[in-house]
Amino acid sequence: MSLARALVVSLRPYQWIKNLVVLAALAFSKHLFDVDAAARAALAFLVFCALASAVYLVNDILDVEGDRLHPAKRTRPIASGQLPVGPARIAAAVLLGVALAGSLALGPGFQICAGSYAVLGIAYSLSLKHAVILDVLTVALGFVLRAVAGAVAIGVHFSPWLVVCTLLLALFLALAKRRHELVSLDDAAAHRSSLAEYSQYRLDQMIAVVTASCLTAYAFYTLAPETVEKYKTERLALTIPFVIYGIFRYLYLVHRHEQGGSPGDVLLTDRPLLATVALWAVAMVLIVYTAAGVPMPRVN
Repeated sequence: MSLARALVVSLRPYQWIKNLVVLAALAFSKHLFDVDAAARAALAFLVFCALASAVYLVNDILDVEGDRLHPAKRTRPIASGQLPVGPARIAAAVLLGVALAGSLALGPGFQICAGSYAVLGIAYSLSLKHAVILDVLTVALGFVLRAVAGAVAIGVHFSPWLVVCTLLLALFLALAKRRHELVSLDDAAAHRSSLAEYSQYRLDQMIAVVTASCLTAYAFYTLAPETVEKYKTERLALTIPFVIYGIFRYLYLVHRHEQGGSPGDVLLTDRPLLATVALWAVAMVLIVYTAAGVPMPRVN
C-alpha cells in the first residue's frame, strides 16, 4: 500500500456518512432548496468530515500499540506500519487547521461547535473511551454537536427535539457497538478497558431502555403541538413505522448476526435497513415540503 493510499484509508472516508447528521437542520427547517443555506450546510459537512478524520488519526496514533494486538485493528495503516506516525501527525494537524479555518466562514457559533467537537474527540481518544458509561455518552454528544452545528451554520433555531432524538439514537448505536465488541472479542477488556465494566446483560438492559426512549421521543416529536404548528400538518406521525422497523432491524442484526461494530457498514450493507432509511427520508421531505396545511383524516 502506498503512503498516499494508507493515509486515505486512515482518514476513514466511509465513516463520513455519520456527518450527514449535520444536514438534519437544513431539511427540517425547510431550507433544503435554499441555495445559500445548502452551500453553508455543505461546508459545515466538509468541516466535520475533516475534523472526524483528524480525530481518527489522533486515535490511531495514541492506540497504535493496542491496535497491533487487536484481530481487526492491527490491519489499520498506522498499526501495521504502512503509515508512519510522523506523517500521520502532520496530516492530523493539517486537517484540524483546514477544518477550523473553514469554520471561520460559518460564524462564531459554528466555530464553538466545531472546536468543541475536536476537543471532545481528542479527550475521548486520550481517556474518556476508557471510562464506563462516559464512553458512550461522549460518542453520543459528538452526534449532538454535529446536529446543533448544522443548525447554527444556516442560522436557524435548533429544536430541543433534534437534540433529544439525536442523543438517544446515537446512544443506541454506541451501546450496540459496545455489545458487539464485548461478544466478538476473546479478551475484550484487554482491547478496551471500559469493557471490563460492562456485561452483555447490562448492555442489553441499557439498549432496551434507550430503544424505548428513542421510539417514544420520536413519536412525541411528530405529535407535539409545536411540531404540528410548525409544519401545519400531523402527517409526520406516518413516519413512525419506518423508525420502528429501522431500529428493530438494527437490533435483529446485532443479536442475530452479531453486527453493530460499525453502524456505517451496517447501514450501507443491509438492504432492508438502507431502504428503510431512504423511505423515511423521502417521506419526511414529502410531508415537510408538500403537506403543509393538510391535516390527518379524522375518524369519528
